[in-house]
Amino acid sequence: MTQSSTALAAPPGSATTEAHANPNHARRWLILVVLGLSQLMVVLDATIVNIALPSAQTDLGFSNDARQWVVTAYALAFGSLLLLGGRAADIFGRKRVLVVGLAGFALVSAIGGAANGIEMLLIARGAQGVFGALLAPAVLSLLTTTFTDPNERGKAFGIFGAIAGGGAAVGLLLGGVLTEYLDWRWCMFVNIIIAVLALAGAAILLRDPPRVGARPKFDIPGAISATGGMFGLVYGFANAESHSWSSPLVWGFLIAGVVLLVLFVWLQTKVSHPLLPMRVLLDRNRGGSNLTVFLMGIGMFAIFLFLTYYLQQTLHFSPVQSGVAFLPMVGTLMIAATSASSVLLPRVGPRPLVPTGMLIGAAGLLWLAQLDAASTYTSGVLGPLLVIGFGIGLAMAPSMSVATMGVATDDAGVASATVNTGQQIGGSIGTALLSTLAANSLTSFVAGKTVTPQLAVEAAIHSYTTAFSWAAGIFALGAVVCGLLLKSGVPVFDEDAAPAVHM
Repeated sequence: MTQSSTALAAPPGSATTEAHANPNHARRWLILVVLGLSQLMVVLDATIVNIALPSAQTDLGFSNDARQWVVTAYALAFGSLLLLGGRAADIFGRKRVLVVGLAGFALVSAIGGAANGIEMLLIARGAQGVFGALLAPAVLSLLTTTFTDPNERGKAFGIFGAIAGGGAAVGLLLGGVLTEYLDWRWCMFVNIIIAVLALAGAAILLRDPPRVGARPKFDIPGAISATGGMFGLVYGFANAESHSWSSPLVWGFLIAGVVLLVLFVWLQTKVSHPLLPMRVLLDRNRGGSNLTVFLMGIGMFAIFLFLTYYLQQTLHFSPVQSGVAFLPMVGTLMIAATSASSVLLPRVGPRPLVPTGMLIGAAGLLWLAQLDAASTYTSGVLGPLLVIGFGIGLAMAPSMSVATMGVATDDAGVASATVNTGQQIGGSIGTALLSTLAANSLTSFVAGKTVTPQLAVEAAIHSYTTAFSWAAGIFALGAVVCGLLLKSGVPVFDEDAAPAVHM
């Protein structure tokens, strides 16, 4: 492995050298299909169950309080174990960890689909999160180490960024179709089909490259503090949905999470084999890119959750219609993501793209915040969705590429896990923060008024538009901060921070 001062601008090696050094090079585009399927399963599982919940609740007879934990159990396990999963990929081999993740995800999805009660369903959802924490960083690190040619890397990450950004919307559509025409259990069983296809492809196509140097050792203190810290944050924010912010179940776990994460960072500077080497984060471009993914995770939550409520409860869309309604956003997101990563990023670098994309997303959210009781999908929703999708694609795909670019081969898994962790924790914060702000605005809107059906509709819309406005503010703030943090020009990485990946 050689070092390079540039990642995007570095000239690729010869085809013969590349193929010899990288055993996956010749099959890289077929491998991208396998990795795309794996990532799609992980991302859509965060939303596909949402639309199926009413049907599952009726079938299994669980309470409203238990309902939120069907979603939270997945996020809790997934978010708290991602760094651990990323390091496991570095230590045990990315193909091996990917195969274990796919097989495990298929198995527990079958258990969830066959659930005879809420307990069985929650166990399956938590186990999905565990195997998802193995899958996500293995997928992204394999993408990083398979596509080392700068031009091809841009195209691959554009496609991958489109899947990562649009997978949640695809989950809403697929969940609606499966629930409406088959049964809610197929929102779990569908993972078996996807996992088996990806598993077959991984077994046939992927090869782990020969290891160069000593195998990284496992950082037990770092693993415990990181997992505990992530658990505390995700659990604390999850409790904020159903408890007051003054509840010990909220602030107690949040404080514990922060303390453990501070301890984790301190430990990483002291141990000889850190779980998350600080060199992965200390480069300005990688740090800014991870921050972008984190902030976009917060803001994107408002789009999927509150707009789904608006479509179904105000415009009376069916689950399938609600899913179809998001497709225009997915279309512009894919166009922007592939163009940004393959055409623009190698020429101008991330600094012009990421802040511009976040500002465009903020403008779309502010437009969406103008919804009222007289708005229709065509007049009030379609235009903002097109703008938001373009903005997210412009910022998200380059960020995911730059966040994993220039890292040492042995750090690729944990660097990939860091990106996924940022998005997951951002989504958890968005869930709690924006839900609380929406609920408070609804209460204030109806205070002192006689509640009528019309007032109830107006109050609900007011709560949604409040969430959209705050999400726009988060995107705008992110544009400023990330614009200051990211470097100008095509990325040039500090060789002392981490070498570029040339396997």
